[in-house]
Parts: sequence; C-alpha cells; structure tokens
Amino acid sequence: TLTFLARKRGLYTGSGIRFAGIVAFSDLGVDSSVANDDAIVLLNARAATALPPQRVDDHKGRRGRALVVGGDLGMGGAILLAGEASARVGAGITSVATRTAHVGALLSRCPELLVMGHDGSDMADAGQSTAAALARADVVAIGPGLGQQAWGKCWMQRVLASDAPRVFDADALNLLAESGSRLRPGDIITPHPGEAARLLGCATDVIEQDRIAAVRALSTRFNAVCVLKGAGSLIADPAGRVAVSPHAVPALATGGSGDVLTGVIAGLRAQGLDAWDAACVGVLVHAECGSAASVDRGSRGMLAGDLLNYFAVVLNG
Repeated sequence: TLTFLARKRGLYTGSGIRFAGIVAFSDLGVDSSVANDDAIVLLNARAATALPPQRVDDHKGRRGRALVVGGDLGMGGAILLAGEASARVGAGITSVATRTAHVGALLSRCPELLVMGHDGSDMADAGQSTAAALARADVVAIGPGLGQQAWGKCWMQRVLASDAPRVFDADALNLLAESGSRLRPGDIITPHPGEAARLLGCATDVIEQDRIAAVRALSTRFNAVCVLKGAGSLIADPAGRVAVSPHAVPALATGGSGDVLTGVIAGLRAQGLDAWDAACVGVLVHAECGSAASVDRGSRGMLAGDLLNYFAVVLNG
C-alpha cells in the first residue's frame, strides 16, 4: 500500500494492518505541519536506544523501586509474569504484593523478587512490609490477577490513595470502570479492546471501528496516558498526542502477554522515564521480544512466559 503526505491511521492499527500489507510512505517533501488529525506518529526507534543510560557506579537504589500488586487466589501466574518483567527490564528492586498462597511459587520461579503475602480484605491488617513497600515505591502497578472480590477491591482503594505514579491493568481497569475515578497526570492505563469498551461504556465493536478515537477518549476521560493494546498498539496522552507501534505480532495473542507488558512499563517508569516514554518504550520492548521469540520458535504455541527469555537480547541489541 502506498501512502503520501501523512501516515493514515487505518493502515497501522487493528484489522487495517491485515488488509494494508506492506506500507510504503512518502511525504513528497511537504512539511509535516500540514498533517491533519488523520496523521499519527509511528514509533520507529529501537527500544534499546530509548532506555535510561547505564552508569558504572549504578546501584539498585538508583534504578528505582517498583511494586506490582495482584494475584488473587488461583491467579498467581499473572502477577509472577508482571513482577519478573519489571525486574528484567531493569527496575532496581521489584516487590510483589499477592496472596500468601502464591509466595512460595513466586520465589521459586524468580528469587530476585521481594514477595509479600497478604490475605486480609482490610489494609489495616496488611502488615508493615506491604505498607512500607507501598510507601517506598517509585511506581505501583496493579491489576494482573487482581480479581474483583473484596481482596482486590481492598488493594485498589489503597493504590488509588497512593502518591506514587500508577499503572492500571486487567481487573484494576474493571474496578476503575465501576468507580469512574479520574486518575492523575503520570498514571498509565493499559486496556485491551474489551476493557476499553467497559471503561467507555460502549461495545467492543465501537472501539475497534475507530481505535484512535477510542484511545484519545480514554486518555481524556481518565486523565492518564493510555495504551490501547492489539495489533498496532496505540498510545495517547491527555495533551492529544497519539503514537502507534510499528509491530503486529500474532504470537502476543496469548493469555499473560498483557501482564508482561504491565511489568515492563512499571519497570521503565521506576527507572525515571515519564509516563509517555515508559508507555512507548514499553510497547516497543514487548513487541520486539515477541518478534524475536517468533523468529526463534515460530508464532504458534508460544507462551507469555517465553517473552521473558528475550529481554536481554532486545535490551542489549
């Protein structure tokens, strides 16, 4: 598909990717200021080039503290994926608050995480370790495996009261849809189309018919940077910027992939990237890991946990 003057939105996101095939673009030498609202910014930098620089005297405290919250009973895998992704993307310290039943499994899989068990439905009994982790966190990510029962609602209330930047995903978004709470500048939401539909009170088909309008509406309504996941993931901020990922990776269409993305974004945010950059770079890291895994293994049969094996390759590429 040949496109001129500006990159047309329908060619780069959602089902349009399937019909457009390979897109060739030329601005015909016309200044980009003539582009209208149909134009979008295509993220084209490699993820590794946008990461915080490493210093020879770095230590874990300088690389930030991330806290990831989730994993109600039976859903510990989701928070494990998010926690390990945060650590692998470079957060200096990643803590996990989850159900006590999941502590042993998380530490067996990833002993580098600081894992705290909490089973109460009232934060008064959360214990000093969880309260301290929440107070010290440079970013808090909540949602993977959170559930919508009393335990998850308890944590959601506590995170909404936190002063730290937040990343909201999965059931945290469903709870957000119920409450209608507006967030703060610096927060990030990462819905898939179904969650986006609940947040906007419409059908999923409406989201997919105009993904750019949807991501802008979400960002404006909740006053946060929004990542609308899917082929050609979109990122928008309340100021009106919209960017699109250049990647469409079928292998990422598997349970747990979004939990990995949540951890990636949280880990980058902990290292000092602002909300916009953390969302954009996080989407790139996630997609590039999926692409690398697909080249090695093929896109069929890949699990979300397989992405974790490619972080070092992508981040040092």
